[in-house]
Amino acid sequence: MTTMPFNLIADEALPTPLGLIVLQTDETVEPEFHKAFAGVDAALYVSRIPSSPQVTPETLGAMEADIAAAADLLPKSLAFSVVGYGCTSASAIIGSDAVEALVKSTCNTAQVTNPMRAAITYARTYGLTRLALLSPYIAEVNTAFRAAFADAGIATDTFGTFGEAEEAKVARISDASIIEAAVALGQAEDVEGIFLSCTNLRTRVAIPQIAAMTGKPVFSSNSALSWHMKNCAKL
Repeated sequence: MTTMPFNLIADEALPTPLGLIVLQTDETVEPEFHKAFAGVDAALYVSRIPSSPQVTPETLGAMEADIAAAADLLPKSLAFSVVGYGCTSASAIIGSDAVEALVKSTCNTAQVTNPMRAAITYARTYGLTRLALLSPYIAEVNTAFRAAFADAGIATDTFGTFGEAEEAKVARISDASIIEAAVALGQAEDVEGIFLSCTNLRTRVAIPQIAAMTGKPVFSSNSALSWHMKNCAKL
């Protein structure tokens, strides 16, 4: 056997490392992120976190105990520009600051975001203070989620939900159903923009169609999170 010489690539020559913590039950955020980051000079590293098939305040809050462990599974050899925690409603219940502290406790990352923090940042960046909100969640989850927007000074008085607690069904809500519901909500005169909540809701195809039909800005948990991660990493 001959031991062959080799050179190492300098860290600064590598694509910008980004981390993403995905719910065990999520089927949507990874495929949508692959498209959102296509052509971007970044490398996306994914860790999974245990999550319940049912979305309730109790199951969402229970994830707090596993966030640090999920972040700890991201590669230790990398200094991440940003790590995203991919759950909108759990971020509202646990709190963005708490999520950030837990991720940073086990992962070397400059910044931490989540869909709730990203959506609020997006709305503020584009001056949107009155949103039409489409959610797949049950009432108890919607209450906490809408309160997080209200605390940020963003009204969600125009609101609709599919009322579904089962993650597998949320991931299979059709484009046509999402478009029909969002357009109906977005037609209200006082609505400035439309937000489609939940990383497991398939929104990439629906967003441009809703925007064309309403003439208003449309964003989702996944589009806001990918947008914010790019901005945090200056990509």
